[in-house]
Amino acid sequence: MSTHRKVAVVTGAAQGFGRAISVGLAVRGIDIVAVDLSDSEETLAEVEAAGARGVSLKADVSIPETTERLAAVLEAEFGGCDILVNNAGIYPNVSFSDIDYELWQRVQRINLDSQFLMSKAVVPLMARGKWGRIVNITSNSVALPAPGLSHYMASKMGVIGFTRGLANDVAGDGITVNAVGPTASLTPGGKAHIDPEVITSLSMAQAIKRPGGPQDIVGTVLFLASEDSAWVTGQTIMADGGLTRL
Repeated sequence: MSTHRKVAVVTGAAQGFGRAISVGLAVRGIDIVAVDLSDSEETLAEVEAAGARGVSLKADVSIPETTERLAAVLEAEFGGCDILVNNAGIYPNVSFSDIDYELWQRVQRINLDSQFLMSKAVVPLMARGKWGRIVNITSNSVALPAPGLSHYMASKMGVIGFTRGLANDVAGDGITVNAVGPTASLTPGGKAHIDPEVITSLSMAQAIKRPGGPQDIVGTVLFLASEDSAWVTGQTIMADGGLTRL
């Protein structure tokens, strides 16, 4: 296990789940590299207010050259990487007849390929210290009837398969890999792309009958990013108020 102050990379960190996860890690004394296509300065301000060091990087993590440069920044600025939270993703609701190949590829690239590329970039840094935590964000939609999301569900089921496979390949280097599946939630993205009635009806079918928000997956991610989860790898936890049961 590494002994230096831990460093976490969180993708899609500008808002929603990514911001909440970044701040949750910072509160626990973990320095944050907040990565997003958008400006993550508000996230950075909260991270620093929590007493952690923060760096905000605008980057497209679905591009190989970008993730390679990010690894170089981690090496130069922080001396490595201990935790990776692959949170970046999109979820355009489009009926199958209207999904063209370009959109299909874009969803797979951002939701799935980015997780492969970011893991590829940071695993060597984690392996050097014989300790690492990778947490991939998937979705509970893979277990639900979700019209208009065939491209999204394919990418998120791919995340689960990638999580299971990667867990085998990196365990010898002290790295665990797990996934967390939120439900449709009251995040900025959720409010923009999901009908509020859908979120309400889903919450009524949950064991915990209220809509989810960014804070509702933070505790699960923090556990999987900690030493306490050392015996847990290759798993998917649905943090969705009890809507799905595995």
